Amino acid sequence: MAKEKKSILGKVAYIITIIILCALIYFAYQYYQINNFNSFVKSEANLYTSKFKRDNDVKYSDKKSYSIESDKYNDAMFYEQVKVEKNQPYKVTCMVKTQNVEAKNGNSGVGAQISIEGSTERSVAIQGTADWQKIELIFNSKDREEVNIGFRLGGNLGEAKGKAWFSDFSVEKGTPENNSNWDFACFIFKTTDVNINNNQINLQVTNSDIKDIKNTISRFENSCYTLSEGKMTANCDIYELDTPLSSLSYDEEFGYYVAPEDVENQIKDVISNNDYDHIFVVVRLRR
Repeated sequence: MAKEKKSILGKVAYIITIIILCALIYFAYQYYQINNFNSFVKSEANLYTSKFKRDNDVKYSDKKSYSIESDKYNDAMFYEQVKVEKNQPYKVTCMVKTQNVEAKNGNSGVGAQISIEGSTERSVAIQGTADWQKIELIFNSKDREEVNIGFRLGGNLGEAKGKAWFSDFSVEKGTPENNSNWDFACFIFKTTDVNINNNQINLQVTNSDIKDIKNTISRFENSCYTLSEGKMTANCDIYELDTPLSSLSYDEEFGYYVAPEDVENQIKDVISNNDYDHIFVVVRLRR
């Protein structure tokens, strides 16, 4: 009787051990699924501030997305080292979804974006709450043989908070552009309305200024064709913007200037819907 009881207890202990082992394996597998970032490396400016995970619930395709969540302002990203050939163009694309993404100090160049780690090269930065959309970064490898391509919540210009999901990454090598027909976007900000050292400065571009600007652009188009003996053409589309230029960047050596981040919000819709080679921005900075 004692042997039979001991045998039953042994079987029960064995079954319990198997159940515990199965549970441990299951939870270990779940942890691995959430925290398996493949070849991506996690990076953040303020350590242990952001949460990184693989998300099987919020995803663009069949693949799990990569998510970054920052309750406090931080610059956080997944990045992967990619080999490239020197002096070649590349395009990086991904799908991104955002929730309550907010940039510290309201900088338009900070948010959910693609960037090259350790450089200022980046895509547009997505802020706020938005459904899945494609973003892309086009860059030239220059003298590099490898780059760290990052999918980032934040940016080299500052920190952000909120949550972003990234999915369906691709890196494509392009071919150098040999087309001699160049398309330019020329944005004229009619108003400069900025606060500098607690002084509100409001400047207007006059109708006479706009006429002079358009004449200059027309001469530029003609000069490109004439000086190249017909080998190059420049087509300039002019956009007059009523939305004021409301911020300026500052450099200790050169003073105040217009940086891409100062005009990005006002021009990005036009840029996204067209394929321009170069962009001109015209503003009034002095009376």
